[in-house]
Amino acid sequence: MTISDMLSQSALLTLLGMAVVFSFLIIMILAMHLLHGVVHALHLDKDKENNAEAKTSAPVQVESPAVDNGAVVAAIAAAVRERQSV
Repeated sequence: MTISDMLSQSALLTLLGMAVVFSFLIIMILAMHLLHGVVHALHLDKDKENNAEAKTSAPVQVESPAVDNGAVVAAIAAAVRERQSV
């Protein structure tokens, strides 16, 4: 087998592989569009209803309790210092 035969075979395999990947991507995009249409037709997209209800209700303010994070900060600083000394 000559070098030109090997190069032509590798080019053919490269193009075939790229065509397979491109075909798969096209099929995947079409399947996603089809699934979007099915979900929308069956009204399975509940997020829109939840967002509409959330916008009409009064906003809820959640107060977080004051937490002392000094021990957590100290542990992180010690870990960073330990890692830098290695």
